[in-house]
Amino acid sequence: MSTEATSTESFTDSHVLDPAATTLSQDAISAEITDIHAAYRQSVVDGAKAETQPRIDFAPYRSSLLRHPTKNLHHADPETIELHSPAFGERDVHALEADLTIQHNGEPIGERIVVAGRVLDGDGRPVAGQLVEIWQANAAGRYIHKRDQHPAPIDPNFTGVGRAITGPNGEYSFTTIKPAPYPWKNHHNAWRPAHIHFSLFGTDFTQRMITQMYFPGDPLFSLDPIYQAITDADARARLVATYDHSITSHEWATGYNWDIVLTGSNRTWMEDEEGDH
Repeated sequence: MSTEATSTESFTDSHVLDPAATTLSQDAISAEITDIHAAYRQSVVDGAKAETQPRIDFAPYRSSLLRHPTKNLHHADPETIELHSPAFGERDVHALEADLTIQHNGEPIGERIVVAGRVLDGDGRPVAGQLVEIWQANAAGRYIHKRDQHPAPIDPNFTGVGRAITGPNGEYSFTTIKPAPYPWKNHHNAWRPAHIHFSLFGTDFTQRMITQMYFPGDPLFSLDPIYQAITDADARARLVATYDHSITSHEWATGYNWDIVLTGSNRTWMEDEEGDH
């Protein structure tokens, strides 16, 4: 499968929300999703263009009401932005950073997996030398982050972050632990499907795109307003990796394939020059 990486931070998890939202039931959220998707499908029948990116303002995803831009975008000085951009290490990316299972003194708990694929442009040409970073929850659904207070165990042998540089054929590969679903504060009994966050950088830190990779057959897909914020079913499916037995290794790890397409007919969403949202 392939994905259109998204350049908006609205396609990330929310852990801070009005407590009143947690009284909303899953049935109420699911009904909102159903109505929005039905209206979208009818709009496509009526000639509207397919929506291949998550809606910035998606009512069932409650915190998107607080996150999405309310004013027109303005051009910024790239050099000023870079003064405040994150630094992801004091050295070049090492090949071992792509193995999240060997970063500590012991073996992490959970199902060992390999996620591999290629970063491509819209014509299928490889994008080499691309910085790819991932972060994820552990096998119990817990992030190593002070804001994550989910009452699930922290694995002392799993931090859940890694990075790699794409090879000459656009290829990347990460060895990690399959993450678990976890609760979040969008509504009562809200759970996120298991996923891995991906970040891709261009030629500098101002060119960043963020997306999420999911696992096939997750029963939480239909209930999750972040995943469902992409109203087009085909576009949603491109976020789901494919089990690949050729990546699976004997008595070691199961394998998943996930390609990331940056341009062309499945190109990454970018802001309009006019800043129209």
